[in-house]
This record gives sequence, structure tokens and C-alpha cells, in this order.
Amino acid sequence: MENDGEQGERREGESEVPSSRLWRTAALGRLAATEAAKYAGTRAVNLTRTQGEANEALGRRQVDAAQQIVRVLGGMKGAAMKAGQVLSVADLEAVPPEYRDEVRATLASLRAAAPAVPYEDMRRVIERELGEPVERAFAELDREPVAAASIGQVYRARLHDGREVAVKVQYPGIDAAVRADLQNLMPMLRIAKQIIPGLDVDAVADEVRDRMHEELDYELEADNTRAIGRSHRGHPFIVVPEVVSEMCRARVLVMDFVRGRSHEQIALLDQGQRDRVAEIVFRFYFGSMYRHHAFSGDPHPGNSLLLDDGRMAFIDFGLFKRISTESAQTELEIQRAGVEGRGEELIELMTAAGMLRGADQATPQGVLEQFRRYTSWFTTDEVLELDPGVATRIVLDFADPTADQFRRVRHETLPGEHVLGRRVEMMTLAVMSQLRPRGNWYRIAREWMYGDEPGTELGRQEAEYYAARL
Repeated sequence: MENDGEQGERREGESEVPSSRLWRTAALGRLAATEAAKYAGTRAVNLTRTQGEANEALGRRQVDAAQQIVRVLGGMKGAAMKAGQVLSVADLEAVPPEYRDEVRATLASLRAAAPAVPYEDMRRVIERELGEPVERAFAELDREPVAAASIGQVYRARLHDGREVAVKVQYPGIDAAVRADLQNLMPMLRIAKQIIPGLDVDAVADEVRDRMHEELDYELEADNTRAIGRSHRGHPFIVVPEVVSEMCRARVLVMDFVRGRSHEQIALLDQGQRDRVAEIVFRFYFGSMYRHHAFSGDPHPGNSLLLDDGRMAFIDFGLFKRISTESAQTELEIQRAGVEGRGEELIELMTAAGMLRGADQATPQGVLEQFRRYTSWFTTDEVLELDPGVATRIVLDFADPTADQFRRVRHETLPGEHVLGRRVEMMTLAVMSQLRPRGNWYRIAREWMYGDEPGTELGRQEAEYYAARL
């Protein structure tokens, strides 16, 4: 083990995710330089082309850039790959329309089909953590992963009692790789601006930094999964896989295996099915925050599956938050004041919560306009169709450093509980928008905002469920 802090623990015969900061910086530098040169060349040649030819050349260039990002960042894992995953839910207005689906699908591969680490390397991690050979721990364990994510891979296995489980295993050396990446975020994200010129690299960097440290502790994730599972046990349309507690360790997490349609497959369903899934996603993330005061802080397209029976399974609770009843009530009081147009009270509430900069200069009208700009999708009483453009505008506006009324989304300037709540709102919108659903999201939100009777079939099922638990 090197003493400069750039290498993680290395076991004999075990390859690791490359964790040297110098190596990872060089890899990112080569990617940035190569893509910048290609992009400049495309722009120069386009000066001599027709508009149609230029659009085609630009589209192909952006597809190629996305493929290179997947190849390099996927192989690096860690925060580098996490940054690519965040990009996959962004809007791609700068990409010619005929190439957007291809670029988005390429970036989406970082969520579930990243380049895999060899099985033998991952097997050593399992055996070291569990303290016994794989053959003794499991009746069978598939050698091919079913998913490869930013800090680990997931394998299908079967316990000796016949129970089918998912085994989530951290990559060897990933902790050192994460530390290196957190120092390399800015050059990494500048590469992405070639595809998404309007990307706020500071906001994305904050998102990645805040998330990575908690996600490295799988025992913490097991606790989180058990907590959210208890809150939704027996729910009519929400499923949380059960954790096999006795087999969970800091770098290995074992839980029930679930099969279902991915986010990309759901997006191909008819309008009614997409609307239903989006409502479930909305109810799960927002409802958990306001009903249970304990929620996943990581709404993500790869973290839910549509089961054959119509229920949605939610997985991955590495980033999880518990908030006080008082904080939840503050959030709801702010929403009610904004919805009802009570600008002066909104200023008072947000000032008390630490959400306003220069409250003495804020005007009721100005604060209400900002509130509506950020929340209109779930505070407007009409049927709205969500799309990626709406989601991206709200995310970028909220992180806009020129916004006078609101502080930027940073932990040091906004109370942590409220920062995570805002992030959940924005990322839930981003996930839902990929499905282009239609719904009156405000009427659903009123169930926890005002205690209204539900107006949808899913709402009625959920109300009966909670009534039976009283």
C-alpha cells in the first residue's frame, strides 16, 4: 500500500479499479483533449456544409462523444462513472433531434450495463467479506453480473434454502478511486459540456461529491433498505426487496432478487401505462418524504423496476435521509403559502428555514414568482405533460448563480434536510419526465400537502392501505 493516499488496499492476485489519481487524471485528460480536437474539427468542416449536412455531422460527433464517455468513465467506475449516470437524465436540446435517442441510450448504459470487472476479482471480495468460500455461502452464484454500477456489480445467486437473491459487491479499490475522482470532477464534467453545453458543472459536481461517501457503506445501505421496507410492507403497488441481514457486510449487500421492466423499457409502453408508473414514482419519493419522514435521496432511472403484476420495485438506498417532523411540516407550510399566494408569509417561512438570501430585499411578488418557477409542475391545478426539457430548465434554474432570491443548492449555505428535499424534487421530476407522462400532479400532492381525499385509483388504493395500518 502506497503512503501517498492515492492507492487503496491491494491483495495479492487481485486486480483493482485503477485508483491512482495520476492515472485517472491522465485518462480524463486524454479523453478531454481527444474529444475537444474532434469537436473543433467538426465545427471547422461544418462551415463549408449545408445546414442539414452540418446537423448530421454534429449528431454523429455527439454520438461518438457519448460512446467515448461510456468507454472511459464506465471502465473507471467510482465518481467518474457516477457523473456519467447523472448526465443520462439531462435534456439533450443541443443534440439534433434524430440523434437524441441514440445519445441518451448510450449514456444510459452507464446505469446498468457498464464494463464489468472480472468475476474472479469480485469473488475474492465476496469471500473476504463473508469469511468463507462462495460455494459454501451460496448454493449457486452466476458468474455474469446482471448489473454493473458506479461502485459495484450485482450478481444473481441462490441460497441453500432455495431463496433467489441479488448480491451487490463493491469493486476492489473503489474507495481509493472515489477519493481520486472527487479531486478530478471538474475536468471530467467539462468533457460532458460538449454534449450538454448548458450543463451547470458546479451543480453536478456537488451532486456527485455529496452522494459518493455514503454509498460506499453497504451496511448502512442495508439499514436504510430495512427502514424503507418496513414503511411499505404490504403496500398495494410499491415493493422494497427484503435484505438478508446475516449476509450483509461493508462491501457486500444481499437482498431478494427482483425481475421487471427497466426505465428504458417502460418508456416504450403506452401513455396510460407510463402515466401510471410516473404516478407511482411520484408517490414513492414525495410520499416517503412527507408521510414517513424517511426517504431515498437518489431518485434515479436505474433504481426502479416495473414488475409483471404492475407493482414497482425500488432498490438502492445508499443515499437515504431521515428528517424531523418539524422539518417536514416546514416544507409543507412553504408549499401551502406558495400555492395560496401568501408572499409575505412565504418570505418569513423561507427565511426561518435558511432558504433566502437577502430576505430584507426580497419582495412577496418576486419570491412567489421564483416559487412557481421551480414548483409549477406539482403546484399547478391542471393536467400537465412532463418532458425532459421542463425538468432540465428547472434543475438549471435552481442551481443558477444569478438567481437573486434563492441560495444555490449547497450544503454549506442551506440546511441539509432542505437541500436533500430539493434534490429529491428535481431528480424525481427528471426521472418522471423521461416517460413523458400526463397527470394533475398537484391534485396528488394535495394528499400530503392538505390531507385531501385521493382523486386517482392509485391514490384510493394507497389511502386504504394507510387506513388499515392505523
